[in-house]
Parts: sequence; C-alpha cells; structure tokens
Amino acid sequence: MKHVFPLCLSMRTCLLLLFVACAPLAFGQTPAPSPPGFQSLLTGYYEDFLKLNPTTASVMGDYRYNDQLGNPFSQTYRDQMKRLYTRYLDGLKAYDENQLGERDKLNCQIFRYDLTTKLAAMEFPAHLTPMNQMWDFQSNFSLLGSGASVHPFKSVKDYNDFLKRINGFVALTDTAIANMRTGMAQNYMQPKVVIAKVLPQIKAMLVDDVTKSVFYKPVQTIPATFSAEDKQRLTTAYTTAITQQIIPAYRRLYTFLQNEYLPRCRETVGLDAIPNGKAQYAYLVKSWTTTNMTPDEVHTLGLSEVKRIRQAIEGIRQQVGFTGDLKAFFAYLNTDPKFFPYKTDEAVLAGFQTIYQTMKPQLPSLFNMVPITAFEIRPIEKYLAASSAAHYMRGTPDGSRPGVFYFPVLDATKFSYWDMEDLFLHEAIPGHHYQISLQNENTALPAFQKIGSYGAYIEGWGLYAESLGKALGLYTDPFQMLGYYVGEMHRAIRLVVDTGIHQKGWTREQAIQYSLANEPVREADAIQEIERYIAMPGQAVSYKIGELKIRTLRQKAEKALGTRFDIRSFHDQVLKDGAMPLAIFETKMDSWIKSQ
Repeated sequence: MKHVFPLCLSMRTCLLLLFVACAPLAFGQTPAPSPPGFQSLLTGYYEDFLKLNPTTASVMGDYRYNDQLGNPFSQTYRDQMKRLYTRYLDGLKAYDENQLGERDKLNCQIFRYDLTTKLAAMEFPAHLTPMNQMWDFQSNFSLLGSGASVHPFKSVKDYNDFLKRINGFVALTDTAIANMRTGMAQNYMQPKVVIAKVLPQIKAMLVDDVTKSVFYKPVQTIPATFSAEDKQRLTTAYTTAITQQIIPAYRRLYTFLQNEYLPRCRETVGLDAIPNGKAQYAYLVKSWTTTNMTPDEVHTLGLSEVKRIRQAIEGIRQQVGFTGDLKAFFAYLNTDPKFFPYKTDEAVLAGFQTIYQTMKPQLPSLFNMVPITAFEIRPIEKYLAASSAAHYMRGTPDGSRPGVFYFPVLDATKFSYWDMEDLFLHEAIPGHHYQISLQNENTALPAFQKIGSYGAYIEGWGLYAESLGKALGLYTDPFQMLGYYVGEMHRAIRLVVDTGIHQKGWTREQAIQYSLANEPVREADAIQEIERYIAMPGQAVSYKIGELKIRTLRQKAEKALGTRFDIRSFHDQVLKDGAMPLAIFETKMDSWIKSQ
C-alpha cells in the first residue's frame, strides 16, 4: 500500500494570529530593552499554561508535571483556560505597542492574537467530539505509555509518574464519554465513517495477555540499574494498572462507541451539517491558513493549482515515453513491480536512511543554520499504521529526546520508492526537523511562541522544502521528480476537497473520485486521506497556502536582489524568528529584502 502523505502530528492546536506588520531584527542586532514586567508577563503565561497542560510540558521536554495528564474535556479545565486567556489579555493593556522595541512589538501582537483567538475558539463545542482516527486522546495515551513518545521511562520517578497519569486517563475517558452523550443530545456528533475507523484502534488495546499490551513495554525495558525491589514493585503495579484501570477504561469506551454512539452518528461528512458548522469551518480555515481567506477563495485557488500541476505531471508522462492517458499512467505507477523494490520493513527504513545520507553533504550549500537536536527515522507502530500518516515528532535541544521522522508500513512489498524523497524532505530534513528544532533551540523566542501552531507557516515550510530536492542531490530520475509534482498536487487537491466537503456539500465519494482523477493514489489511500479531511476540517488546506507564500517571497527576493541573492541568507531569514502568521511573515521578509 502506498504510504499516505505527511501530517505534522506534533502541531495540533489551531491558533489564529493577528495580521500586523512588524520589522524583523537583523542578525547580531541587540533588541531594545523590554519595559518593566513585559517579559515576566510572557513567561508567566507560559508557566501557567504548562501547569494546566502537562502533556504539552512533556512535549517541550519539561517533565515537572509528568505525574499529571490533564482533562481538556472537562468544564473545569475550560473555565480555567478561559480565565487564563482573559487575565493575560487584560495584562497586555498595560503596554503601548508603539513604545515597544521591534521584537517586543512582535511578541505583543502575536500574544494578543493568540489569546483573542483562543477565546474565540471556545465558542465552538469541539470538546463534544473528542475522538477521530487521526489523533485523539486514546491513541495519544497509548503512544505516551508505550515509551515511544514524550514520556520518558528512564528513572524510577518516570515509572511512578506514569502510574499517576493512568489515573488521569481513566478520568479523561469517562469525561469524553459524557461529552459525546451531550453532543448526541445536541445533534453535534462525528460522522459515522470517522468513528468506524476509531473502533479498531481501541479494540487493539483490549488484550487478554497483559504482556501483549503496549503499556507493558516499559516493564519489559526496565533499566538494569533499578534495584530488584523496584523492578518487582513496578512490574506488579503496571500489571495491576493495565488490567484494572487501562483495559477497563478502553473497554468502556469501546462499548459506548460501538453500541451507543456509532448507531447515532451522522451519515453526512461535512462540518456544515452540524449546528453552526459553517461558522466553525470558516474559523478553522482562517486559523490553519493564518489568513483572511474564505473557504470559497481557498476552493478557487485549489482548482487553479490542480490545473497547473496536472500539466507538469503530463510533462513527466511524456518525458518517460508513456503513451497512455493520465489515468493509465497513474495505474502504471501503482502496479508496475519496478516501483516497489522493498521486501521488508527494514529495507524501507534503509531506503530512507540512504536518502538522508545522499542529501546530507549538500545541506551546507542551502543552509547556514543547522539544528543541534538529534534526529532519527522510525517506522510507526503496526497497530496505528493503518490509519496514521507519516509525521514528525519534535525532539529536545538537550539531547534527551531526538526529533523523529515516523513513517507507516503496512506491507513493504507495496511501498513505492518514487515519492520517498519528497516525503523525507517534508517531514524530516530540511522540512519539519529543521524548522521545529531551530525554533525550539532559539533562546531569543518567547516560550509561548514555541507552543503555538501556525499551520500555514509550519506546513508551508515543509512543502517548500520538497522543492529543494534537486539542489540536495535528489530527484535524479524522472519518477523521483514526479514524486515532487505528485506531492505538490496532493496538497493542491486538499484545497479543493477539504472545502468541498465542509463548505460545498461534497460527499465522501465525490471527494475520493476527485482525488483518484488527479493523482496516482490507490483507492484505499485516497479513502484514508479523504477520511482524514473529514475528521480534521481545515488542517489540510494550510500546506499549499503557506508554500505559495514562501515561494512568492523567494521570487520577489531573487528579482529584487539579482546577483546579491543568497539562498542561505534567505533560508536563515525564513527560519530564524520561528513560526508566525503569514501576514507578519510577509512583512518581515519584505523588510529584509529592502535592507539588502
């Protein structure tokens, strides 16, 4: 099965940003002193946010709250977050933006925007639909407890901490069930197709043999340095917790979804079918793109991009001498044995390692700034591979956790080679690993900016990174170049089908057929992708919007600077100030071009 396309799973919260202008700091420029209390305000928010969001702290490598899980579905949590946003928004009123230095002005504007739009997001009852097959609390928790995610299992304290997090999971599960019952009463529910894909994930947790549970893996890897007493105590404690807390919680969830929720789920797939759904989708589109684009404008742009990229794919078809039409060419790409050279999962992993080693020597020609965060390549756990996309999980600058490029393999013999380079460039290097790691390592950025998610910038950089393949020694045959065009086409299709589903009343089948007509994707993969857009409205449109902005700004810089244009300096400017909304990013880059 051809792998599905990238999804940056480390970026999940939708944060709209104020569209404000601000000039960037040049390299080496000393920022103006902050007014009294301003930096404390920003730091205080970050600290208060982490206290209420302990798993976010774990993601950031801050393990002070590793014995807590948090319950974002509870009314108590929602009330606490609303008070937090309101209090800090009021705190910003003490500062006049015109009296701030340029970096502080940028901080102030982004901070105000984040707080304002987070408050606006709370007007939509997304907590009543807490589950989907792509990324939800139950799958997150299984990764957390497997030892393959952000909760470390290195010390006795780490093991004790997770035992306490199990208590949090039980409460979280019961709250989610209660919320879904409330959603049923309000006709605010997930599509049936979404929950049908969640059920197998939960069923995989219902093991009879505790040693087969993913939550038992840390027991099997207890460090040898632990005392015999601790080993025995932890083995007993984890066995008890798995059998008496975790599995019963998963079973309650499964029974509820199977018997009570699924039969009542809606047959429609678009967000516009639920109460106030069109307004919620318009918000999500603005949030993910960090623009004022409407869903209709995104749809129109998508149609134009699909037409343009389709011509490029036709060019590759002619270049390789394929005489059939595009539909036949797509079938050829999905069936000819030469495109599927792998026999084992290990061979696929080795293929990605080879890509990395091939492009590694060329990176200095494009980048001055290189992250210090370690990097690894790993396959996704088999029980999640069927419904998970390739993705990147951020690491920590202190070396305690590497950044990881994860990829799914269901059947290695059906894993095509021609789009692996494109995928690696986006999800790994120089895509998400470079952008996210450089941001994490940048001590000049306020911490609150590092926990934000500016989808168009982040995914736009990932898609832009795919265009760097030739300069990095990749895309050396026409089919690998085709992989780039297909990757670009895939993101253009998203503009059309995501808005089609949630704004224009498209059916699931209509969206699937549009995908099959415009890219060489197997029907099973097209279904998986379309169901992702059904489950996560708006997220998928961010890629192309951001990528087009970066490419436009590069073209502007090349035209303005001529022979003085330095691609490394351009990339430095794109990455050095962290993720931000596109309007702020554009103003920053325009200022840099003028300064050159």
